[in-house]
Amino acid sequence: MKLISAAVAGCVFSSVALAIDHPQFKPYTKTLSEDSFFEQFDLSENKWRVSHAKKDGELSYSGKWEIEESTVNIGFKGDKGLVVKSEAALHAISVPLPKVFDNKDNTLVLQYEVKLQKGLDCGGAYIKLLDANGAPDLEENEFNNETPYQVMFGPDKCGSVNKVHFILRRKNPQSGKYEEKALKVPPMARIVKTSVLYTLIIKPNQDFEIRIDGDVVKAGSLLDPRYFELNPPKEIVDKHDKKPKNWVDEEFIRDPNAVKPENWDEDAPYMIADPSATKPNDWDEDTPVSILDPEASQPSYWDDEEDGEWEAPLIANPECKDHGCGVWNIPKVKNPNFKGKWFPPMVKNPAYKGEWEPRTIVNPKFYDDKTPSNLEPIGALGFELWTVTDSILFDNIYLGHSIEEAEDIGNSTFLPKVELEDQESAASAPKAKYEPENPVETEWEPEPWYSTMFDSVVGKAFVFLNSANSYLLNLMSDPVHTLSNRPGEAVLYSSVLVSFFSMVFAFWSALLYLITGGERNSNTPAAVKSPKTEPKEAVGESSKPTESEKNETTAVKRQ
Repeated sequence: MKLISAAVAGCVFSSVALAIDHPQFKPYTKTLSEDSFFEQFDLSENKWRVSHAKKDGELSYSGKWEIEESTVNIGFKGDKGLVVKSEAALHAISVPLPKVFDNKDNTLVLQYEVKLQKGLDCGGAYIKLLDANGAPDLEENEFNNETPYQVMFGPDKCGSVNKVHFILRRKNPQSGKYEEKALKVPPMARIVKTSVLYTLIIKPNQDFEIRIDGDVVKAGSLLDPRYFELNPPKEIVDKHDKKPKNWVDEEFIRDPNAVKPENWDEDAPYMIADPSATKPNDWDEDTPVSILDPEASQPSYWDDEEDGEWEAPLIANPECKDHGCGVWNIPKVKNPNFKGKWFPPMVKNPAYKGEWEPRTIVNPKFYDDKTPSNLEPIGALGFELWTVTDSILFDNIYLGHSIEEAEDIGNSTFLPKVELEDQESAASAPKAKYEPENPVETEWEPEPWYSTMFDSVVGKAFVFLNSANSYLLNLMSDPVHTLSNRPGEAVLYSSVLVSFFSMVFAFWSALLYLITGGERNSNTPAAVKSPKTEPKEAVGESSKPTESEKNETTAVKRQ
């Protein structure tokens, strides 16, 4: 039975903080296989060896370790683990296995818990399975980065890098040197302050699995090049192979037999004077197109010494309103005989040999590692880490051949503990000051027609502007070709542009008229008021006009 997902096993907790009851820790006591190693840090006997060696002969492994209970999101009372105690330091610690672990033709299962009590800003939390031949010795050979290992597995995070390492250290049969073979696309580590269970399974059929909290997050074959590059390529490119000088890799060439037609005139201009154009009979070349404004006068603020000699502005000559004036130029039209520069047409190259590629040869360094699951004997395991963040806790470390044992350990130890940790994490999470308001349910109403029409008009306007912008860019880069092949668009965009500026001009003209017109009315003398008429005495016969008054009034109106 596979390990049950912690998310499924957990309960849905209330947002109100609850008092968490932490049961007493009970160690896992089931009997495991003879080859299995299991460490839950429940015994007083401590076989773990802290290293004080130097990394690369320079920096010392000065980080401190302690076996203690968790201080954040406590699960069981009395449950201890191995804890990194120093900030920004190198840490190294290892433990010898009671029995050399041999994985030849067998399954390897490596499983352990990681609890980032303060998170993880930059650092590793991975474990190494160390060679039996080069296992660290407390007196002679302390554990460091050069200690040979067979497998490195576990989380690592620094900056934007966040991954779960899976590295095999394999021996090159030709050179005799060991090479690290890393998983190409590793899964991401889980950066939380509760316990996380990491499991690695390597099967004798060369398949592997990586599980996090019991869920398979990566699986495949060690021999699949999509996951690992265990073996060098069988063939490689010959570095000494060079392209022959007579190699032809041009697929198409200019037709060497093509001849320029006799009637092809490369010097013919693109535009010529319109031969059918004639000057209008009423065209007056002696009359200027523009004249000085006769009604203009020098402004009162004009200073000849500072502003120079004042000249009246030019205006369109009113005499040219009904006919053309000035020098008459013959309009230009496209030259029907224009052909441009002549080039021979492209034809298939008869000497074409294809794209040249250097030849491949047998790789002299090729070897075939068909059974990478057959690791060399393992004599110890340990943590060799650099971390900025302290308080990383490791617990329930298992190494064996049984997937069932690892799953049973996870179900018995990890799931009950992480359930308690999740409860405490949820209870201690910051609560919102106010309860969120439920959204008011409203019935859906269709958008009004004018809104839909507005959206449609705006959308079409954007499409038109994009097309106009594209045409303008083409016009600026190649005006002759663009105008000759797309004259209709030129007329369209020009008409829209002129109409737009005409509307803007009309708007501002009307606005200025309203402003200046109001000022002119306020400065003009008031209209002569009509004399006041005498008040009528009463409404009656006496108030009616006489016959002579009617005639006088009629005469006035006629005038």
